[in-house]
Amino acid sequence: MKAVMYGGGNIGRGFIGLLFSQSGYEVTFVDVVDSVVESLNREKRYPVRYVSTKGKEDIFVGPVAAVHGNNREKVAQSIAEADVMATAVGVRVLKFIAPNIAEGIRRRMQTGGKPLNIIICENLIDADKLLASLIKEQLSEDEKTWFEDNIGLVEASIGRMVPVQTEDMKEGDPLRVCVERYGFLPVDQAAFKGEIPSIKNMVPHIPFGFYIERKLYVHNMGHAVCAYLGDYLGKEFIYQAIDDSDIQYIVENAMLESARAIAKQYHADLYSIFLHTQDLLARFTNKALGDTCARVGGDPTRKLSAKDRLIGSSGLCIEQGIYPAYIFLGTAGAVYQYLKEAGKEQGMENAAFVLREVSKLDETDGRTKGILAFYEKYLKGASVKELKQMAQQMEAEQLGNIV
Repeated sequence: MKAVMYGGGNIGRGFIGLLFSQSGYEVTFVDVVDSVVESLNREKRYPVRYVSTKGKEDIFVGPVAAVHGNNREKVAQSIAEADVMATAVGVRVLKFIAPNIAEGIRRRMQTGGKPLNIIICENLIDADKLLASLIKEQLSEDEKTWFEDNIGLVEASIGRMVPVQTEDMKEGDPLRVCVERYGFLPVDQAAFKGEIPSIKNMVPHIPFGFYIERKLYVHNMGHAVCAYLGDYLGKEFIYQAIDDSDIQYIVENAMLESARAIAKQYHADLYSIFLHTQDLLARFTNKALGDTCARVGGDPTRKLSAKDRLIGSSGLCIEQGIYPAYIFLGTAGAVYQYLKEAGKEQGMENAAFVLREVSKLDETDGRTKGILAFYEKYLKGASVKELKQMAQQMEAEQLGNIV
């Protein structure tokens, strides 16, 4: 059996490629980093290291091979012959790989190939729709029809945390990837075409929106809030930030706001989502991962966009009748970070501009008022404890209004 892993980075090697290999597939990676392609072809295997506060364990993944992403001929042929495929390249890169995928699909059609499922491991709601539109731009009408009938674009929820790999982590092997042990892969069961492939730890689920929103609005949102508050206090690492009792309280309550909203939205068991938040809080303390506040909080423009982890989660909460005071607190931290990184004056006017232009919140949106109220406290140098107390007061006032 053959698998194509488009993207030989941390998630490609440290998670999906590993699961493919453990499921009995020969894995071909597609990447544009010369050193990665050359090393994979030379070594035919690579090490993955599980790290935790209890120690480390190395395993080797193989046999593997690699194809350079600029070699359309070989990439297309690999896709045409694959039994399963996945992408983990980053949302912004999808438009660059779509022509190669389209050519592989074209060859598959011409040779009468069986259906192919492409597991999309990109951190974006509706990533399947985006990739479908990009691929279809490259296809004829007949090819589009075959594509619709035979290619499954399967969204996945990537829960494994894989930090930027430092030279210390690599320990002299540029292919080594250090990861946490968590390794479940929820996927959209309804999106598969033909037989669902047997892949270790893959969890097909309907409706998949539950897992997508749980990942983005609980995991990613909580992680981001932790990062922005950690940065506000001058902490370098996530484990240092979550070690602060006030930050931990804020992060936990922000995640619980989303958890309650998701449970109502999908009529899901709140207790199981609560247990998931507790597991996440414990995983955030993993010192061995060396995950930084800068990495987790990076790209605040994307994280502040209308449907992403901060604005999207608060919107869902409002829809479900839950006042997201702690999410507002974390979002204000993201706005603070955005303006700091942009080198712009961190005044109230610029903060309102960011919410209007980046987050698409107008001045009449109740979320704007809530976020700016916290942002003003950031500007005045409020302590995290004071921010927490303000969120507690907001929450109490809202409960009083409901009563």
